[in-house]
Amino acid sequence: MAPAPTTPDLSFLLDHTSHVLRTRMAAALSEIGLTARMHCVLVHAVEEERTQAELAEIGDMDKTTMVVTVDALEKAGLAERRPSSKDRRARIIAVTEEGAKVAALSQRIVDRVHQTALAGLSKDERELFLRVMNRLVTDELATPADNPQPVRRARQRAS
Repeated sequence: MAPAPTTPDLSFLLDHTSHVLRTRMAAALSEIGLTARMHCVLVHAVEEERTQAELAEIGDMDKTTMVVTVDALEKAGLAERRPSSKDRRARIIAVTEEGAKVAALSQRIVDRVHQTALAGLSKDERELFLRVMNRLVTDELATPADNPQPVRRARQRAS
């Protein structure tokens, strides 16, 4: 006989809601030809001069994924690799004028998906939920445990 859980299955709750939110986000961003990773790179590159490595860290992407993402942004005419104005050895990801417009549009789409996801909660519930989630992310669940067999990440950090 299987042991009965003594608490709600937090792993299932977080995994399921994260999966559904990712699929909704992917569908919404695909309408303008972006992926969530492309959105993440655009909005963070448009904020300030950042290297590809810095953007990869922000988006929790490995080098290969970051290169593929920037290649797609360049092909779409939304960003380009340029020498840094601060360090001649470094290359930054510069957002084009069209890329800045797309970043603004994609941010509105992301905001809409998030608002829709929380629409079933009252204003007080939304505020409490977000406060608690932020506390978990910055406190108890801020750092993954060391594990000899790495656990595959389901998603990059919030963009």
